[in-house]
Amino acid sequence: MNLKEEIQEIIKEVIELRRDFHKYPELGFQEYKTSDKITEYLENLGIDVKRMAKTGVVGVLKGKENGKTILLRADIDALPIQELNNVPYKSQNDGVMHACGHDGHTAILLGTAKILAKHKDELKGNVKFVFQPAEELPPGGAELMIREGVLENPYVNKVYALHLWNLIPTGKISVRKGIFCAQADAFTIKVKGKGGHGSAPNKTVDPIIIATHMVQALQAVPSREIDPLTPFVLSVCKIQSGDTFNVIPEEAEIQGTVRSFDQDLAEKVSKRVKTIAQNISEAFLGEAEVDYQFGYPPGENDEKEAELVKEIAKEVIGEENIEDLGPSMGGEDFSYFLEKRPGAMFWLGSSNEEKGLIHPYHSAFFDFDEESMAIGIEIFAKIVMKNLEI
Repeated sequence: MNLKEEIQEIIKEVIELRRDFHKYPELGFQEYKTSDKITEYLENLGIDVKRMAKTGVVGVLKGKENGKTILLRADIDALPIQELNNVPYKSQNDGVMHACGHDGHTAILLGTAKILAKHKDELKGNVKFVFQPAEELPPGGAELMIREGVLENPYVNKVYALHLWNLIPTGKISVRKGIFCAQADAFTIKVKGKGGHGSAPNKTVDPIIIATHMVQALQAVPSREIDPLTPFVLSVCKIQSGDTFNVIPEEAEIQGTVRSFDQDLAEKVSKRVKTIAQNISEAFLGEAEVDYQFGYPPGENDEKEAELVKEIAKEVIGEENIEDLGPSMGGEDFSYFLEKRPGAMFWLGSSNEEKGLIHPYHSAFFDFDEESMAIGIEIFAKIVMKNLEI
């Protein structure tokens, strides 16, 4: 088998799939057309298909012999972003865009399924192709799929995933042992005051004043309460209040995120956010309601499986093209899979400066080098082949 040649035979089809997914993006748990297209494609390959977790799809490829079951996962949801790229496959769904590469992840996994389906009689075990909804919508689709039994029947032994990464160029990957991404929490603080005319602030309880003091106080948590050598982020990303220039409003709302690699620290900070919000609001005669949501746990690769990915990548792209970018403060709900089974996630280089493909994920200008997808398919396929002894 010449794997590279087989991939080149299907890569145009994979690119067409990716562009179609990009053109018709859908938000978390709304990926109905996306799921239908995935299901049809897998069924045409002779792969058993099951729908779960509202809009998720699982394909099971059974080898000729019994053995381990390897799970490969792609996320399928898009983001609430208005695309600003001028490309033939630009999003046709207003205000929705694949700005994080999930369209590419989905196409890569479908391409991997097509390659492995041709060799199912050589597999000593099974492959689960998991197309997961709502990675961008906490609490996410991974946990729901696990609750609904995606890791059972047949029992999954190992789990793997990739993420397109515009911080490194096509032809490179980054993989690391241990923690690779952060726990991603979110908080909302509703500040309640007493509205009135802007000319008579003494007759009001100004929620904007309260909110601005809260923002300043919250920034003292990372700067004064957390060891400066500990990776930690607390960012207030939204303040919303009022409708016009001369009316002090009744309420204000603050939203933000907390990122850390330590779940105990996250628990401690959640209590501090609530205490700060409540005490400052009381000091200014207002009230505060705090909704603190613990997000995806830190993503942690199994050392042995990360090493396996590294060894396979050496064969595919050469050792000189393997990097360790260190842990990211971004969040990833594939971490739920890694809590349950040994496995690894790696970053697949996808930028190309000559083509102008340099924008970061979650940008309205995000796009990636489609040549990277062939590398992703080859690494995915070889992960399965190494585990199932082809």
